[in-house]
Amino acid sequence: MPKNADEMLEVAAGRPDELAAPGLSPRPRRKVAVLSCMDTRIDLFPMLGIERGDAHIIRNAGGLATDDAIRSLSISQRLLGTEEIVVVMHDSCGLHHASEDDYRKMLADDGVLPNWRLGGFDDLEATLAASLERLRSARELPHRDHIRGFVFNPEDGTLREAAPPTA
Repeated sequence: MPKNADEMLEVAAGRPDELAAPGLSPRPRRKVAVLSCMDTRIDLFPMLGIERGDAHIIRNAGGLATDDAIRSLSISQRLLGTEEIVVVMHDSCGLHHASEDDYRKMLADDGVLPNWRLGGFDDLEATLAASLERLRSARELPHRDHIRGFVFNPEDGTLREAAPPTA
């Protein structure tokens, strides 16, 4: 029987002083929100030089600008004061070359018909550019002029800017 949740609860119970954040605002100090892939190889805090309280972190499969990601980013900006968005995708993502049709068939075989897409892609750079464009045109976001996209390489630890903003 899986016991990860029990172990996690036990660890948290032994560190309340370390986990408590008395007086720390839910408004990010650096007024930035980061949208990133959920991949386990991505450790955003040391990668981006941020600490708890600096940024909102939104993660999903692929780091894609989905409806729910835009919902979270809109809340981050409109209710909690962020003004910038950084999107982090990465090389060798699990969605790279993933088949929408195969995934839908898997779900249908289990009697599931979701109203969302897998988000598989063949071209990382084009997908990141499309996500950035979607964010830059999302009227739910009042601050759309400071949105940047990066690609992380988990093999060598490098981060590069992709699809730079147009002047």
